[in-house]
Amino acid sequence: MKLLVVESPTKTKTLRKFLGRDFHLASTGGHVIDLPKSKLGIDIKNDFAPQYVTLEGKEKILAELKRLSKKASTVYLAPDPDREGEAIAYHVAGSIGKISGKVKRVTFNEITKKAVLEGIKAAGSIDLDKVYAQQARRILDRLVGYQVSPLLWKSLTMGLSAGRVQSVALRLICEREEEIEKFVSKEFWKIDGRFATGKGETLKSRLIKIDGKNFEIGNEKEAETVCGKIRAENFKVSQVKSSYTRRQSPPPFITSSLQQEAFQRLGFNNRKCMMIAQQLYEGIDLGAEGQVGLITYMRTDSFRIAEDARKEAKSFISVHFGKEFVAGEPKKYKARKGAQDAHEAIRPTSVNLTPEKIKQHLSKDQLRLYQLIWSRFVASQMADARLKTTSVDIEGGAFLFRAFHQELVFEGFLKVYEGNGRENNDSGALPPLAKGDALKLEHLDKKQQFTQPPPRFNAGSLVKELEEKGIGRPSTYAQIVTTLLTRKYIEQTERRFKPTDLGRAVNKILIEHFPDIFNVDFTAEMESELDSIEEGKANWVEVLRSFYETFEEDVKKVSGKIGDIKKKMMEKTSEVCDKCGSPMVIKYGRNGRFLACSKYPECRNTRPLDNEVEKTDKTCPNCGSPMVIRRGRFGRFIACSKYPDCKTTTSVSTGVKCPEKGCDGEIVERSSRKGRLFYSCSRYPKCKFSSWAKPIPSACPACGNSYIVERTTARGSYLSCPACKNRLNEPEKEPVANR
Repeated sequence: MKLLVVESPTKTKTLRKFLGRDFHLASTGGHVIDLPKSKLGIDIKNDFAPQYVTLEGKEKILAELKRLSKKASTVYLAPDPDREGEAIAYHVAGSIGKISGKVKRVTFNEITKKAVLEGIKAAGSIDLDKVYAQQARRILDRLVGYQVSPLLWKSLTMGLSAGRVQSVALRLICEREEEIEKFVSKEFWKIDGRFATGKGETLKSRLIKIDGKNFEIGNEKEAETVCGKIRAENFKVSQVKSSYTRRQSPPPFITSSLQQEAFQRLGFNNRKCMMIAQQLYEGIDLGAEGQVGLITYMRTDSFRIAEDARKEAKSFISVHFGKEFVAGEPKKYKARKGAQDAHEAIRPTSVNLTPEKIKQHLSKDQLRLYQLIWSRFVASQMADARLKTTSVDIEGGAFLFRAFHQELVFEGFLKVYEGNGRENNDSGALPPLAKGDALKLEHLDKKQQFTQPPPRFNAGSLVKELEEKGIGRPSTYAQIVTTLLTRKYIEQTERRFKPTDLGRAVNKILIEHFPDIFNVDFTAEMESELDSIEEGKANWVEVLRSFYETFEEDVKKVSGKIGDIKKKMMEKTSEVCDKCGSPMVIKYGRNGRFLACSKYPECRNTRPLDNEVEKTDKTCPNCGSPMVIRRGRFGRFIACSKYPDCKTTTSVSTGVKCPEKGCDGEIVERSSRKGRLFYSCSRYPKCKFSSWAKPIPSACPACGNSYIVERTTARGSYLSCPACKNRLNEPEKEPVANR
């Protein structure tokens, strides 16, 4: 018997098709060994030696693997082909006992028969450099989390935490919010004209120059003055120019671009995108064909494509679209600095498995994401699109108008992958014109506009920013956003991220007192150091030692200033405590700012900030005024902005549909008689569903349940599934030594 060990139980169903009866398949269900949760678990003085323990619930799995390995002639360890997967393979090998020549490491970029059999044939040893890189990252994150988080607890409130990479992402979101708040909008006006030819044909154009120069029109009076002068002029065509351009076919997806496009085109957040991609990678039951892996590994930052896949795509394109649609020489796409080339770009395992052919076997979301990946890959191997651009310059006195139009001459890759459409300033089809043709001005349209602040980050643009700045890696992008939302450091407003008061307070402390550790450039440099460890160019202990020298000094300095930091973070108010008469101050809790008595702990009186409201997109059903979210003594509720004239209120929705069969309600926030927040169906009392844990509108990555829940403890919040009980990101405890 031969034993093949993978991470996911789902993957074993796909692999079983390719392997003979002499193979036994088993799964680890993710990591089996990690640092302990109850203490730091790192011997700093002994070269940062990690003190690993078996994860809760994984003892039986390891015992079974050990039993099976004794019977096996060869043990193939095949977790995912990345740092985390390498670490899992290393820990399993250590747990079952290494037997010379018996334990081998297997990797495959796609779960197809050819890739799996070739992977087993080429099985080798565990890549220790990759293991050390993962270990260094884990220790770095533990050092920061366990030594900075307690400082936040003492400065603001219990249960907070600081992440090495997530905190830098929080900084970017906070800095963008500051840019928006400081932005001063500036008024400007644009002028468009409609001209007629001698034959009565019309064309639209825009004023682009006055006296041969760019211009600014700052108000309506100026715009009207310019329009008056324009009307007094006679116009003619001064230039007609045509040119041909190419629109290059896009590269195949990498993790970051897939997440960006899935958000823009499908509305998927990063976590949902990666969860569905994981399902497509591990395998989907295609009926008579059985379980089939549909895409290559989805955590990659390389544009590389296997030659067999390229040939198959070109053959497919030639047969279905014509030889002229096939790209010529293989296209080269520039990867970002520091990109790893271990895995191919994300592509279908077979381009012949078209979305149309397999759609009956996929869920709606699986089909949409597969269609996106399939189309993008096929497009990447197709010829460029060709366009003809025609521009017409129209002059009259000091004024120059320009009309232009782009016409698609050859579709190329646009046959399968839509572009962004016509440019906003495209005038549409232009009538035949020649230099010197007289034109009659029929109408002028002056448009008031304002300069806009930079937009808040969304799930796509944040990933793009992180990637460009070298922060995080393909495997971490989705988790960064999830963690910040879970910690309530950011919230989503119209699908964009906005820092909460708590997030801004945490960010202020971190960047003021740890300017190096939570610096964008420093974090990017640390990612490069981890890459160097993986490449065998750096020693993991030396990298940690170099980091810890500065970090330890910063921690000591901040520890001695906790009292000053705490006072600085309190905001004085004119409010008076209704219990003892002392001044009230603004403090921070896990749910944001609140009023507290300055005589704490002698007086523990607190109350919400009644003047803080959040805007919504809802209108009052009784008077039509905007509805806002207020915070009362029993938590949040939606109320009419015209209160007290209008006293309409309703509950705050979680965005989760009621899971009870046959119920069309949704889960909303409610408060118990004792003021404790809980969640129940909006159809109560008809529907009795309720939950103490907050439902989150995101499917469980383990079992596919339609929603997950957020549970809160004294040491923070974590996500779990109410169906399979899987814990997704349990918070770390404060080390015993710091208590």
